[in-house]
Amino acid sequence: MRYLISASSLAVTALLTACQPANTASETDQAGSASETIVTRYDAATFHETTSFSMASSSGFAWSADDSRILISSDETGVFNAYAVDPSSGDREALTASETNATYALSWFPDDDRAVVTADSGGNEINHIYVRELDGRLNDITPGEEVRAQFLGWSPDGTDMWVMTNERDQTAMDIYAYDTLSYESGVVFQNDDSLDIGDVSPDGRWLALVRNRTSADSDILLVDLASGDATPRLITEHEGNIAHGVYTFTPDSSQLVYATDEHGEFNQAWTYDLDTGETAPLIEADWDVQFVIYSPSGDYRVSAINADARTEVMITDTASGEALALPDLPAGDLGSVRFSRDESRVAFLINSATSPSNLHVVDLDSQAHAQLTNALNPAISEAEMVDAQVVRFESFDGLEIPGILYRPHGASAEHPVPALVWVHGGPGGQSRIGYSATIQHLVNHGYAVYAANNRGSSGYGKTFFHMDDRRHGEEDLMDIVSAGEWLRQQDWVNADQVGVIGGSYGGYMTAAALTFHPDAFEVGINIFGVTNWERTLASIPPWWESFREALYDEMGDPATDAERHHAISPLFHADQITKPLLVIQGANDPRVLQVESDELVAAVEANGVPVEYVLFPDEGHGFRRRENRITASEAYVSFLDAYLRGDEE
Repeated sequence: MRYLISASSLAVTALLTACQPANTASETDQAGSASETIVTRYDAATFHETTSFSMASSSGFAWSADDSRILISSDETGVFNAYAVDPSSGDREALTASETNATYALSWFPDDDRAVVTADSGGNEINHIYVRELDGRLNDITPGEEVRAQFLGWSPDGTDMWVMTNERDQTAMDIYAYDTLSYESGVVFQNDDSLDIGDVSPDGRWLALVRNRTSADSDILLVDLASGDATPRLITEHEGNIAHGVYTFTPDSSQLVYATDEHGEFNQAWTYDLDTGETAPLIEADWDVQFVIYSPSGDYRVSAINADARTEVMITDTASGEALALPDLPAGDLGSVRFSRDESRVAFLINSATSPSNLHVVDLDSQAHAQLTNALNPAISEAEMVDAQVVRFESFDGLEIPGILYRPHGASAEHPVPALVWVHGGPGGQSRIGYSATIQHLVNHGYAVYAANNRGSSGYGKTFFHMDDRRHGEEDLMDIVSAGEWLRQQDWVNADQVGVIGGSYGGYMTAAALTFHPDAFEVGINIFGVTNWERTLASIPPWWESFREALYDEMGDPATDAERHHAISPLFHADQITKPLLVIQGANDPRVLQVESDELVAAVEANGVPVEYVLFPDEGHGFRRRENRITASEAYVSFLDAYLRGDEE
């Protein structure tokens, strides 16, 4: 039977189950002995009514002109807005007050307290750039119903803001300079070849572009904006498949810092001398280099590697080559490092599996450290959360698959629990260690979660990443099926209660598992998932033009691979679905159109199989509103209680 669930009805369910009576379970400690554990079941709101914080863009100014305030984004009202934080007291001042569209902070102006922010409309991914004026007004400087804009940075003298927009051609992002007083704009670079914009050098002379030929092969091109010749010049001539990307320019504009996998399995950071063309290694590691940025003066370099699903950040004194000394900090991954204008202080976020990101500031001279935010809901403690563990298993063909395991408190051979295989988006995404309100809510309600990084996931080398090219729904799907089998083999998992859940591409994998391996899982939860590859690949947004060729190389061109796309699309084979399914969809989704989920739900309903459908009229591809995340999380648990665990608790 099909159920179309409204947000209001699920909110009532959440209210009625706000804090269920405590359950007693036996928890096995590391020594193997069993001890009584009291587990209090909390509603979804308890986990989601944390506050999410993010920093202003690394391309802008996170610290105000006088270093008296830090620019962040926060969803403390339920919707993301921009805030100014006092680095001494932690006091926050709301700079925007949207009640509908998520609004994200990008940069302070170079010399005054105006701020740059961005927002789309209802999740449609058509972002505009707004200036928050000194009197609090929001000024849309990139108007136009179909105009999509992105902030790029500031001119060397701070009199112009660099913005990318597709106002000339929906498929290409051109660069415009917006006068900081009049907001009048002029073209800096016309992107006739629809290339990816990488970065502009601090002196405003050099523009780095990326041409994505395939998912395994890409090039970097340079434009000398001061020469009068806007023809991009290739600087990464090579043979075979080598991927390149742009990190940044050095602060003195003498070198481009770029990514390449030419020298091994992983992306390494190299430099390209803009005068001589010489290249040299900058950061080499046995993992991908995630990012490289610099402090305003260039005295410090901040870089990070993706070390087995964790972010390891290094702050280096560029003169000495030594690591910057920091005081003892809370456990977790450090990120979004932003130096003050005078470089006497540094702000950053720390995130872990049991704690959302919090804003911290360190005085580099005194080593004084302050945590400026408390993101976790005080109604629950970190001790009640479940930490994440990296666990690997052998897939159907012997390939080792990594993943992140969340094991509920009290799960043991005497008290086995139901379990879920969690599938990330992408297809080339990666499940990483960090706070997830949704996962913690599931685990709190007794569901183990194993976030499998199937072949094709990023972060484990280029060979692993490309194993699923033009084979999606085949071996990568078998990895997910094998993950379910591995869970069933754990003595603390109920072997008869294993489901699959995923969002975006993970939603596709969920629907595909129930379709093509109908006995592999007891239930599935498809969140914003693709079910009709023919339609999805033929209707991608025009602003994806810069990597259309690479996307088609990986997924297949709909003009020549329609037969395969039909074969792997769950919608065309939905008569094979026999297990209960929950579908989550945003009405404004530009990637997975609502009609896909409508049709899938109708097809499963025709099978006489239980199917529930939650449609959000104010969301796109993913959640931007806390109330909707809460509604969805309650829907997950209610569905699983009914069809996976069977309400046995």
